[in-house]
Amino acid sequence: MFKGFIDKFTKKNDKVNGLPEKSEYEAPKKDGPDEEKMEKTQEIQVEEAVDGSKYNLFKRLKDGLFKTKKGIVDRVDNLLKLYKKIDEDLFEELEEILITADIGVQTTLEIVDDLKDKVREEKVLEPIQIKKLLMEKLRGILEELPDSQINIDPSPAIILVVGVNGVGKTTSIAKMAFRFKNKGKKVLLAAGDTFRAAAIDQLKVWGDRVGVDVIRHQEGADPAAVIYDAIHAAKAREIDVLICDTAGRLHNKKNLMNELGKISRIVDREYSDASKEILLVLDATTGQNAVQQAKVFKEATQITGLVLTKLDGTAKGGVVVGISRELNIPVKLIGVGEQMEDLQEFDPQTFVRAMFEEDE
Repeated sequence: MFKGFIDKFTKKNDKVNGLPEKSEYEAPKKDGPDEEKMEKTQEIQVEEAVDGSKYNLFKRLKDGLFKTKKGIVDRVDNLLKLYKKIDEDLFEELEEILITADIGVQTTLEIVDDLKDKVREEKVLEPIQIKKLLMEKLRGILEELPDSQINIDPSPAIILVVGVNGVGKTTSIAKMAFRFKNKGKKVLLAAGDTFRAAAIDQLKVWGDRVGVDVIRHQEGADPAAVIYDAIHAAKAREIDVLICDTAGRLHNKKNLMNELGKISRIVDREYSDASKEILLVLDATTGQNAVQQAKVFKEATQITGLVLTKLDGTAKGGVVVGISRELNIPVKLIGVGEQMEDLQEFDPQTFVRAMFEEDE
């Protein structure tokens, strides 16, 4: 019975199973907030953010995951209340909930199979007890991944930020700069997305607002040359963290690999003593399309971590679990709102606790 749902779901997603060789690499339409409106809102709010937030970070996370909780946890709660006993029908409906929350087919099947084993081993009789087992399984999957901390110690450190246009790359860079500066780090930005004048200008505006300098060239300049100059500026100024934007619009996979490869070679040659991260920014509201983007970038360069933005704008936050599991790349930062503090370090235990509304 459920096989039909799997087949239907798989056929539906064949359209996004891998991006074509010739592609604009643009972010697809999404169900989250409009990017341009978010940029304007964030610019207005940034001064307030620089002064710090009165909100508890855990509360911010819970608030940001409200739609995900509604899309996963509340639906699971309602399902478990409908059943008097644990049977195959219950597990089939649970599978559907997890798949439609963008946890992914294979990861979902693994989760449900594990839950069945736990129910047998621990002689679980009450359907409501499955919720705790599910929570433990999700946390376990996320904790199996490599270290989720951003590697900026010892300094100096360089962070290359990659991703398609429209995913929140520029604002994520600004929020990272804000975060590191508040920790006492000297931060420098590099405007390596030279294909769009707007990207250069946006990063300069954000740099001014956060209070960090931006190394930039003219539109159309060689991105690798920008990174080269930024590295030497970082050395001269004894910068702790250099954060580099990169092009978000490349016409095919070969160009993507060549461009990122050239930048990586310059970093290795000119900044060999620096701690290095390559972070891929993904829009969580695009669900399985984000997974396909990640696969393309993973082929093009050595991604060390993911930044998932706009989790507050989607009920399909299960993509955090699915994409981490499928690609074996840790999520390092998550965006759960428009304020500067809403780009948070990802902690599996805290994330699952916030989603299931456990006490802190």
